[in-house]
Amino acid sequence: MDRAAVFDVDGTLVDTNHLHVTTWWEAFRQAGHRVPMHAIHRAVGLGSTDLVAHLLGEDRDKDQDDSLSAAHTTLYAQYFDRLPALDDAGRLLRRLHEDGWRVVLATSASGAELGALRRAIDADEAIDATASADDVEEGKPAPEPVEHALELAGVPAGRAVFVGDTVWDMRAGSRAGVRCVGVLCGGIPRADLEGAGAQAVYADPADLLASLRESPLA
Repeated sequence: MDRAAVFDVDGTLVDTNHLHVTTWWEAFRQAGHRVPMHAIHRAVGLGSTDLVAHLLGEDRDKDQDDSLSAAHTTLYAQYFDRLPALDDAGRLLRRLHEDGWRVVLATSASGAELGALRRAIDADEAIDATASADDVEEGKPAPEPVEHALELAGVPAGRAVFVGDTVWDMRAGSRAGVRCVGVLCGGIPRADLEGAGAQAVYADPADLLASLRESPLA
């Protein structure tokens, strides 16, 4: 039977979490909101609307949601031509592909942003499918992004592993019934990832690649 290796992208394969923190902070500032950077960092990984709701609360002016998201997108887009892949991210995907895994990306990014992330990873030949924000109604921590990735791979949850860097990733994967692997390169502590469902935690893609034979992706 086929196996699926499902990957989050931001903070997992590409070193973008702190770029998101800075650009969301500026988008909030421009709209008159003072939101601490540490709070934004903990919210990275949520879809735009969920991130705004998480940080500003349900009693916010929801008419601002679209303009906040658009401002973040515009600010973040200035980095599209130089997004840095994490060490060995592309090599990890190519190795798994060579080992017979169906590699699927599950990300809240879409459109030009997703294209920029894929260019940074530079491993399109190893990626079988992508489940983007455009494909689902609910983002992480809902299981739908991971479930959709499994549908694209044609693989049941018991034959899949999900790799991510946030508690939202771990919760989404756990709710979808897949084994979850955490990476620390997004800046979230090991204990938080394990508490949210990570069965194993590695420093980054290079560490996971070096430890592949002993990992859930063996």
